[in-house]
Amino acid sequence: MGVIENSKVAIIGAGAVGTSLAYAALIRQSAREIVLYDIDSTRVEAEVLDLAHGTQFTGASVVTGSDDLDVMTGANMVVITAGAKQHPGQSRLELAAINVEILRDLMPRLVERAPDAVFMLVTNPCDVLAVAAQRISGLPPARVFASGTVLDSSRLRWLLAQRAGVSPTSVHAMIVGEHGDSEFPLWSQASIGPVPIMEWQPAEGAPLTASELDAIADDVKGAAYRVIAGKGATNYAIGLSGARIVEAVLHDEGAILPVSSVLSGYHGLDGIALSVPSVVDAGGVSQVIEVPFSVHEEHLLHGSADAIASSLRQLGF
Repeated sequence: MGVIENSKVAIIGAGAVGTSLAYAALIRQSAREIVLYDIDSTRVEAEVLDLAHGTQFTGASVVTGSDDLDVMTGANMVVITAGAKQHPGQSRLELAAINVEILRDLMPRLVERAPDAVFMLVTNPCDVLAVAAQRISGLPPARVFASGTVLDSSRLRWLLAQRAGVSPTSVHAMIVGEHGDSEFPLWSQASIGPVPIMEWQPAEGAPLTASELDAIADDVKGAAYRVIAGKGATNYAIGLSGARIVEAVLHDEGAILPVSSVLSGYHGLDGIALSVPSVVDAGGVSQVIEVPFSVHEEHLLHGSADAIASSLRQLGF
């Protein structure tokens, strides 16, 4: 399809995640126009001003925003960060039910204003909401997906890079499955440079062991909880990872990223959104890559699918 000229990304929700994504997209020049929408007019106007005041230092991007949804009309990509936050004692299913109802109201109005856009869910639980948004909108699964485990995979690569003494860009490893407690690393396909992960020999110290890799995977799962405990929310890294996905779409990159889209016949799974290696370009998720899984990884993938399926059934999908 090619790079989208004069591209416009609309970010729905001016909370910590939405504004961090807008800030990252502005600095990285992810889109020509960045639009921020929120029902809180005072908040969104202040956030847009704060971002716009720095555009002298960020290139040619334009920042606009409003509490009127018409501001996002004609967007090439729509990123949904709006939704309720999980409160102490509230279950993930209760949170999902609230956010699904928000999507029932929001998705038709978004599609009306940007009928040709690619839609990305960042709001949690993002896998469940990706299925809900796709079914509510009736759009092809390729054009409605969630940010999935792109950030989780970045956390994994950072930890592995620290241990191996190399750049994170030289670590090739992904977290797949649910963006949540049942996610897992695809160790069978992981490498440092061209070297399989278990064969890596560091310049100093001992090689990686299976127990050490398990501990690193546990650190990835617990990373968000530690950040939230210390500062109340995760926002910078999800903003950066969200901007990276936006670029893959608007620049028609064909980048391979572990986003979460509704699967059809993938390792025997249908109608469930899970993060697996996928080709992301101007059309959204243009290909879900058939990756070999070990027997254990296959079991974990289906465990993730069961968790999502259970939530969807209870929500009436």
